[in-house]
Amino acid sequence: MKKKVLITGATGLIGQKLIELCSEKGIEVHYFTRDPSKVSHFKNAKGFLWDIKNRTLDDGAFQGVTTIVHLAGAPISKRWTKSYRKTLVNSRVVPMQMMYERLEKINHSVGHFISASGISIYPSSSTKLYTEDEQSRSLNFITEVVEKWEAQARKFKSLGMEVSKVRTGLVLAKNGGLLQTLVQPVRLGIGSPLGSGEQWQSWIHIEDIAGIYLFLMRSNMEGIFNAVAPNPVKQKRLIKLIATKLNKPLWMPNVPGFAIKLLMGEMGSLALESQLVSANKIKEIGYHFQYPNLEPALDDLL
Repeated sequence: MKKKVLITGATGLIGQKLIELCSEKGIEVHYFTRDPSKVSHFKNAKGFLWDIKNRTLDDGAFQGVTTIVHLAGAPISKRWTKSYRKTLVNSRVVPMQMMYERLEKINHSVGHFISASGISIYPSSSTKLYTEDEQSRSLNFITEVVEKWEAQARKFKSLGMEVSKVRTGLVLAKNGGLLQTLVQPVRLGIGSPLGSGEQWQSWIHIEDIAGIYLFLMRSNMEGIFNAVAPNPVKQKRLIKLIATKLNKPLWMPNVPGFAIKLLMGEMGSLALESQLVSANKIKEIGYHFQYPNLEPALDDLL
């Protein structure tokens, strides 16, 4: 059967790149949007409306679709106020509930459900290498978000679908995401490592994260997959390489952890956590990284 994919969060960083890759491979794309003005946002994809608040969606989005890729979710890069915590969970889980409830009631051809997830589910550690089999969990709010995210994705198994969960690392891209947050102070000459700088950063180039989704879609692979480059680096190495590529000095001392938390609230703890995450599983099943090492990745992006 010819592949046709339905993407949520299509106008986001990963979604846009995935649509580009699908178009190159001749895979037809449908996507959901809340904004009527974005129904025709892409020349190479067809948009359909949904309303998360009122829990309504256009069933036409599912027509002929063989795979759903769920990327929708509010950004974690805002202060986690009480109300925004609810938004972080609902923006990921409610759309899945809506799709599940509709797919229960209609005839469809969807056989594979692929959901974004996050490596922040793993505890912070400076020494342990985390694989997908890891059972211990970090004790923070964002882990709760990831667990609810993955639990809702698992429910699609009861509809007879293969289910994949993509635990995404720190995505590096030209237009947005983590890299631009780190680049800005370096460009201004006030860049410096965050916290001790010794924390592991399990990163991935935008081409590879989109490539992994495409690979899983085309190969019908199910399970949990870490989506990180094979060679994580320590935070101070990441900052120093950015400064080198931009030909900027690092004059400032490390930004202390207490200052990061003061400025960013609880969200700041994510910048200080250390996660050394393995990419072996996705490599062993046949995915070939375009950017396995940080320096060529930064050469491409900066």
